[in-house]
Amino acid sequence: MNEDELKRSAAQAAIDYIKPRLDSKSIIGVGTGSTTNHFIDALADIRHLFDATVSSSDASSERLRGHGIQVLDLNAVGEVTFYVDGADEVDPQRALIKGGGGALTREKIVAASADEFVCIVDESKLVNILGQFPLPVEVIPMARGLAARALLALGGAPEWREGIITDNGNILLDVHELSITQPAELEMTINNIVGVVANGIFAAQAADVVFVAAPAGVRRL
Repeated sequence: MNEDELKRSAAQAAIDYIKPRLDSKSIIGVGTGSTTNHFIDALADIRHLFDATVSSSDASSERLRGHGIQVLDLNAVGEVTFYVDGADEVDPQRALIKGGGGALTREKIVAASADEFVCIVDESKLVNILGQFPLPVEVIPMARGLAARALLALGGAPEWREGIITDNGNILLDVHELSITQPAELEMTINNIVGVVANGIFAAQAADVVFVAAPAGVRRL
């Protein structure tokens, strides 16, 4: 199986997992990225089983609407039943690094709003310690230098993702050379840097379930 087929398998596993638990009032939170795109495409086949979706990015909202799936503003819904999204890295405790696609803040908001966070990845995303993938940090533009110096002091090597503006109108710093042995602690520390909107460590909002696709099949963490 190639990488795209693995992503499709993980997405289908999430569909199979949530499908029996959906009803006419269910709201599904949908993330962002290539694996999530497969989930969106598969979701179209069961759109009659749930009410609507909320989305973490403009790109995902557009794809959902293209399939005839209703997308609501998060503030207009009372409860999100599931949030389904991919990840850039997953550790054994189901803490994640996310944000390679730049939507980490909205992803974190929707994940925090959901009753259950279902993560879908291929086996290449599994790591023992987070940090091989550069950690994305969303920063208010005028705080770029201030935040970068603070991230440097934490032992990271921040790099401005030039030319990229988030859906929130902010910039991204990708932090290299981190070995994230205490994800929850570092997540909180970085969030407390003045000018940081959010960072891509998902430990406070770790995944409840992770479906990992490999050539031999999909397994659940």
